[in-house]
Amino acid sequence: MNANTSPPDAELLIATGCAHCPVVLQGLVDLIKEGKIGRLQVTNIVEHPEVAREKGVRSVPWLQLGPFTLQGLHSPAELREWAEQAGSVEGMSRYLAEKLKEGQLEAMENFLAEHPQWLPALIPLLEDEDTDIKIRIGVDALLEGLADKADLTPLVPELARLAESERQSLRSDAVHYLALTRSPEARAPIEARLQDESGEVREFAREALEELDAALAEHA
Repeated sequence: MNANTSPPDAELLIATGCAHCPVVLQGLVDLIKEGKIGRLQVTNIVEHPEVAREKGVRSVPWLQLGPFTLQGLHSPAELREWAEQAGSVEGMSRYLAEKLKEGQLEAMENFLAEHPQWLPALIPLLEDEDTDIKIRIGVDALLEGLADKADLTPLVPELARLAESERQSLRSDAVHYLALTRSPEARAPIEARLQDESGEVREFAREALEELDAALAEHA
């Protein structure tokens, strides 16, 4: 699913003497020529250190490619892949997974709070049985943190679908996350799990319903 079908723009910060900067720059120039990138802005932070200060950049190459912030050396093939995925939920899921695995929880929480249109990218990470445990814990922490920072209501339909999964653990997680949305729309899919075949899921559903009711009463 694509959120944006037009080629992404790119901003690259480099520095004189940087060994990896020419590789990334050339890769981006090639993507410009191919129409994979719409526009490229390049700044040498030796000449303009204020740009690095504004963005909090401490090392180069630093690249903003569409919604993705990438640091360090990336091969032409990697740059092409990120450029092609810049408008897709699948690409954002991959990006979030990599950043969570690197321990950048706070940065990703702030990113999603500022760009809530990318919240659906969390769903594939929850649903995929092969998601790394560190990433899964990160997604859990993200949703807990975002409950106070973003409107999670758009996630209700997909979370409701996960609440009907054949996997017991996923049903349990889904009802908990439904409660975090603090949306009246979450009540029905949570209530449906009160009749779940699993006692564990039923208990999660009862707790989720209590949490949802308390949140709704608080904001009534």
